[in-house]
Amino acid sequence: MKIKIVCPGHMKDKWLKDGIEEYKTRLSRFAKLEIIEVDDCPDSIPVNEALKREGEKILSHIKPGEIVWAMDLKGELVTSEKMAEYLTRDIERGGGNLTCVIGGSNGLSPEVRERSDRRICLGNITLTHLMTRLILTEQLYRSFKISRGEKYHK
Repeated sequence: MKIKIVCPGHMKDKWLKDGIEEYKTRLSRFAKLEIIEVDDCPDSIPVNEALKREGEKILSHIKPGEIVWAMDLKGELVTSEKMAEYLTRDIERGGGNLTCVIGGSNGLSPEVRERSDRRICLGNITLTHLMTRLILTEQLYRSFKISRGEKYHK
């Protein structure tokens, strides 16, 4: 199984890198995790143009037929159990593969939202797009544990 996360921005904070690496290691029993970073746009560019450019970069890493989850504040607010259910179903539909996308500081382009098979909201709070990577990797790990009936989820 393979999970790919495509996201703008380059991770600079050591504590976030370390957390993501920890969950990447934990996830390795269930799936290979690949994180693809694309360049994000500077704040000096108008928001619509930044969304368009980042969206094109994200979409260039998505192949036809891939199952895509978009992390989206306007998406479905899910529980960990519901996410585990979706993970099991969508990895099966995707032939053992799943692609997750995280938008940049301005969110996701309409084209990325449209390409997504599922739009998921990780909570009603605003997280930085870099912190979202850590939360997503933890939730993917938790989802695998839940779907296999293993201890971790409380």
